Amino acid sequence: MVVVHHDKRVLADAAAARLVTAILDAQSSRGEADIVLTGGSMGSAVLVSLGLSAAKDAIDWRRLNIWWGDERFLPAGDPERNETQSRLALLDSVPLDPARVHAMPAADGPYGLDVDKAAAHYAEELAAAAPRGHDVPEFDVLMLGVGPDAHVASLFPEHPALHEREASVLGVHGAPKPPPLRVSMTFPSLCAARDVWFLVSGAAKAGAVGLALSGAGEMQAPAAGVSGIRSTTWLMDQDAATYVPKPLIRLASR
Repeated sequence: MVVVHHDKRVLADAAAARLVTAILDAQSSRGEADIVLTGGSMGSAVLVSLGLSAAKDAIDWRRLNIWWGDERFLPAGDPERNETQSRLALLDSVPLDPARVHAMPAADGPYGLDVDKAAAHYAEELAAAAPRGHDVPEFDVLMLGVGPDAHVASLFPEHPALHEREASVLGVHGAPKPPPLRVSMTFPSLCAARDVWFLVSGAAKAGAVGLALSGAGEMQAPAAGVSGIRSTTWLMDQDAATYVPKPLIRLASR
C-alpha cells in the first residue's frame, strides 16, 4: 500500500500515530513490542512527533524492545550514528528499560574497528531474543528510509552485501556513501518483520521511490527487495510520490 501525505510534517505526525497503535496492539496481544528504527531526517522526525504526542503516555515503555536495521560504524555518541539521532529525538526522554534498547556496536566499543565482529555480536543479540528456530525476534514494525539511489538500511545497489542470505547481520565494507564501514541487517532479517514501513519525503527521493515501485530488481533498487510478512506500506509526502504508479496509491490525506 502507498499512502501519500501532504508534506513531511503531516507524514511524520501520521506515522507517529500509526506507531503508537502498532505498539499498543502488540503489547496488548503478546505483552511486549519489538520495533526496528531507522535513521535519517524522516526517522528522527517520526520520533520527535511521537514525543510531542499525548498518545505516547498510553505506551508501556518498559515493555518496548528497540532495534536498529543498520548503523554507521562510528564511535559511540557520534551525531551521524542512528542511535545518537534516535536518542536525541525521543529515546532519552521516555522511560525505556535500558536492557531492551539494542544499539548496534560502535567503532570504539569492545570490537575495535572490526566491523565483522561487531555485526556477529548483533546477530547473536538478535538470536537470543528470537523465538526458537528463528534468527531474529518477532519484529512488529520495521521502519526504513530510502536513499536517492534506492538503498535501504546499509544495502546499496550492486553491493556484494545484497547477496548475503545466511547471516542475519553483516559488516558492510566499502559503502559508497560515507562512512564506508557499516553494520546492517540483511534481506532475510529485514523481511522477517510483520509490517514493513518505508518512510520517504522530499523530491530528491522521488526517482528512487518510482524505481522501487515500478518493477526494478533488488540489485538495482534494494528497496524493492524488502517486504513484510503481513504488510508493506510506503508512507510518503507528495514530493516523494511524484513517480509512484497511480494505481498503487490507496489513500491520500492532508
